[in-house]
Amino acid sequence: MAIDSGRIEAAVAEILVAIGEDPARPGLQSTPQRVAQAYADFFSGLGVDPREHLADTVELEPGQLGELVLLRDIAFRSICEHHLLPFLGTAHVAYVPGSRVVGLGKIPRVVETLASRPQLQERLTEEIADALADGLDAAGVLVVLDAVHGCVSARGVRQATSSTVTMATRGTLADPVERAEVMALIGSGASS
Repeated sequence: MAIDSGRIEAAVAEILVAIGEDPARPGLQSTPQRVAQAYADFFSGLGVDPREHLADTVELEPGQLGELVLLRDIAFRSICEHHLLPFLGTAHVAYVPGSRVVGLGKIPRVVETLASRPQLQERLTEEIADALADGLDAAGVLVVLDAVHGCVSARGVRQATSSTVTMATRGTLADPVERAEVMALIGSGASS
């Protein structure tokens, strides 16, 4: 999906006028173009199937399968669809392989693709879990996102230090005992 930079630039210029600014003044002259470039990056995941990143897998023999693959501390940024303000956070993603595994670098690509859309953190968490469950035919999936939202920290209630944690589980990792073990592993990597 192509971003219409010209329309974004015109809209940003109109916003500047609407707030009482002059889009032609020296500090703002290039702002519409900069915002259009930023939006092209922020929303680059639109129209991209995150499962494409999971297509190149390695088939394993039944005796080769491990019990769990866990990637902690995957940094991500997204844009909240309610206010078009950023939310920044960390994703922890675990899966129990079915019969195949994927290169570890592909999992952050799934997170990045899904985060690069207008999003809600709750939906983003579910979409990451679904992509991994479907794309890898994983026996179990657990996704935890911990993020700070611009709409909470910079406006309204202005809670600069609060974060939001969401979790989604699929398959074997939906079991409370299995989930607790993975959560302990995630917590053991947290910096104090």
